[in-house]
Amino acid sequence: MEQLGDARKGKMAGNIAGFGRALRRAGVPTDAARIALATEAAVLVGVEARDDLCAAMEAVMVGREQDRLVFRELFDAWFRDPELANKMLAQMLPSADGKMEPSKRRPRVREALAAPREADKPAQGEREIQFDAAMTASDLQRLHHGDFNALGAAEYRLVERLAREIALPLPTVPSRRLRVAASASTHARMHWPGVLHEAARTGGEMLRLPRLARREQPLPLLVLIDVSGSMERYARLLLAFLHAATRRAGRRDVFAFGTRLTDLTPAFRLADTDDMLASASAAIDDFAGGTRLGDSLAQLRRDHARRLTGRRTLVLVISDGLDTGEPEVLDQELQWLKRHSRRVLWLNPLLRFEGYAPLARGAAMLHRHADAMLAVHNLSALGQLATSLATLMRAGR
Repeated sequence: MEQLGDARKGKMAGNIAGFGRALRRAGVPTDAARIALATEAAVLVGVEARDDLCAAMEAVMVGREQDRLVFRELFDAWFRDPELANKMLAQMLPSADGKMEPSKRRPRVREALAAPREADKPAQGEREIQFDAAMTASDLQRLHHGDFNALGAAEYRLVERLAREIALPLPTVPSRRLRVAASASTHARMHWPGVLHEAARTGGEMLRLPRLARREQPLPLLVLIDVSGSMERYARLLLAFLHAATRRAGRRDVFAFGTRLTDLTPAFRLADTDDMLASASAAIDDFAGGTRLGDSLAQLRRDHARRLTGRRTLVLVISDGLDTGEPEVLDQELQWLKRHSRRVLWLNPLLRFEGYAPLARGAAMLHRHADAMLAVHNLSALGQLATSLATLMRAGR
């Protein structure tokens, strides 16, 4: 019968607290209340059955579907044996026989388990950030307003994790499907089956007149993200942000473009953001190359025109506009894209520069056809993105 942690010596509560800190380092929202509930759950189910303990702790410590695989993998490593748990509490890499190789673990789990060693110390001039430490208000302020391209390696990893927590509720439009209206409205259709049902309950008296209204559904989303060399630092972070922020969206299609178009929609169907990034990296074969948006849009028109749902699709073009293709081709393809979509929005990281003007040929063409240009160069800009989208859609109506 396997004992988990070091429960026989009365250290299970400490091991669970250390496990909670490791979850936070892995990006799973876990507070003291959840850790206390996990301790109570461990007492109730006992430590004899590993699977039962894992299920009980997962039920109280995990609140998002995308964190379940991370929790289970980290649980398996953390509660392997008492000595390993004690070593991990000291933030040392586990050395038990039969453990999963670090290269096969998810990046969030590797970072949570790995200890800062001499070889891993940050280079001179780079500020080390401990994920499990409480940051000051000035540190958080600096990270929220710091340009993604100017962050150190440790800061970049932390900002990428923070970006996954930013919500992006997409604008909604009335669909063809109907629902029972929550409140009476003169513009809603009468729900006659509901009227008869209500009358049968009140002896034939029609005291309440239910009505039907159209359901609201998020706009279909099409994302085109530039993965050229000048966008390298932004592309990965924005992919992680969009994957987490649009998880509850309806239809979403994502394409990467550089010298050619790459369909990332299958990768975006994966539940875990780290798995999505790994799948996207394997699919993109022109990463950090040039930018030919016009040719990529032509490929979209030829091979994926059905991804544009009538004229309802919201298109997000994420690029700095430094296109190397022919302006005439880009002009023609942008006209086609605008005719077949509801709005074309240009998300431009170069708006970080005060007084920026789209003077490059590709940037000037994008500026001419896009309905709006929005900034996406830091966390603060990403936080304002949802508000900007809602404002633009209302103005369009």
